[in-house]
Amino acid sequence: MIKIFATEKIKEIDRYTIQRKSISSIDLVEEAVTVFTNEFRNNYPKTRRVIVFAGQGNNGADALGIARQLLDESYRVVVYLFNTTGYLSPECAENKRRLLNIEQVEFVEVRDDFTPPVLTPNDVIVDGLFGSGLNRPLEGGYSGLVKYLNESPSEIVSIDIPSGLFGEDNRDNDKNSIIKANKTYTFNFPKLSFLFPENEQFVGEWKVLPLDMDARTIEETPSNYYIVREEDIANAIPPRARFSHKGTYGHALLIAGSRGKMGAALLSAKGCLRSGAGMLTVHLPKCGEPIMQTAFPEAMVSIDAHNDFFTTMPALQRYSVVGIGPGLGQQLESAVAMDELLSSVMKKPMVIDADAINIIANNPDLLPKIPSRSILTPHPVEFDRIAGKSSSAYERLQKAREFAKEHELCIVLKGAYTAVCTSEGNVYFTESGNPGMATAGSGDVLTGIILGLLAQSFEPETAAVAGVYLHATAGDFAANQWSEQAMIAGDIVNALGKAFKTII
Repeated sequence: MIKIFATEKIKEIDRYTIQRKSISSIDLVEEAVTVFTNEFRNNYPKTRRVIVFAGQGNNGADALGIARQLLDESYRVVVYLFNTTGYLSPECAENKRRLLNIEQVEFVEVRDDFTPPVLTPNDVIVDGLFGSGLNRPLEGGYSGLVKYLNESPSEIVSIDIPSGLFGEDNRDNDKNSIIKANKTYTFNFPKLSFLFPENEQFVGEWKVLPLDMDARTIEETPSNYYIVREEDIANAIPPRARFSHKGTYGHALLIAGSRGKMGAALLSAKGCLRSGAGMLTVHLPKCGEPIMQTAFPEAMVSIDAHNDFFTTMPALQRYSVVGIGPGLGQQLESAVAMDELLSSVMKKPMVIDADAINIIANNPDLLPKIPSRSILTPHPVEFDRIAGKSSSAYERLQKAREFAKEHELCIVLKGAYTAVCTSEGNVYFTESGNPGMATAGSGDVLTGIILGLLAQSFEPETAAVAGVYLHATAGDFAANQWSEQAMIAGDIVNALGKAFKTII
């Protein structure tokens, strides 16, 4: 897994790397400059003019070094160094000296007055004004400069982080004083703020560029945030034994569906068995029996006493795990039956989704009855219903962490970078997935996948993390085949086989 560190921790890692690898700070800057320049060269032709805006700190040192290397590559480069206080960091001063050793360099050092250049669509702006150490909103001339660059027709590429953006919490930031980058090339670790939807307009398309940091320091530096990689999931999925049988892989119970919403139950059921559960029984209202038995004969059916929605709890003894919610409806009788269910599941972790979460939000007395380590899979609006509204995705994530710890649950907060929050306070993000998965039924498929893994005796946290990753990977395969616009939730189910084969 890749750790995500707070910005102050990244500074510590840089410092320890310099000490333990016996290199200088300027050498570390030069390594960052080289990897950035290589990436830039692969994406932008020499026919485009490059306008570099450098600040006084180490982000500015990176910018000046990049300008020098691009000049060596025969790019046309114009450099503006903003030195409004008369002090440059040692690394910035050194890279200024090296840059000025190049003959006929187009270089302007801004001390007071600044006449902005005329920017064109053919220009590429390299933003190196401020780095991740910023802790207050940009003001005055810098704020005006940012607005000028954002309003220009030029493409903007930010070094490490868009100038003005904070690495974590931007609730108190001035959104009008943050660079709106088209691309951000960050070093070693993504910033937590990159993963929140409200910051997409600033970060644009981002990519992590690796530096040769001290591995022991990274390993020893604690973090509560991680990005999951394919090898993590591959290691979590055990091979199947030759003499195993369907009973080996668990018998899941899925309580789902109501009149008009049987598709949710069907998609979730398919996700469950496609993820490897040995057996599945779907508890449905009477109206859903012919649909399920005809459309998905691999699933068994338990029939509710009511024709249209969930009112009666089935006997639970034969099931290894229970999931509830897709297409359930929020009728009073369903809430009463859910209360009975939560009181009868014998402390086994459950998977709770969709209308089951909404029922809990409307009946908070049900919350303490949820078995510990159960998995809740809300989208942001559903989570706000049970935990209160949030002003930003950062605030919502912190609430989800605290909610998971307080109630000993696992919260799968769905989104572009779905976050799995565990009761230990850790958060696991998945980078895979695509906007085509924003389609009806996609979340129902995810619920089924997690339920299927839980039925196979995966630890709840592992089932949640692996389920999210498999779901996202299958979604990418579906988008490749059908396009993001045309794919539907059933395509995600059908691509699960490719996802498993790719991962394991």
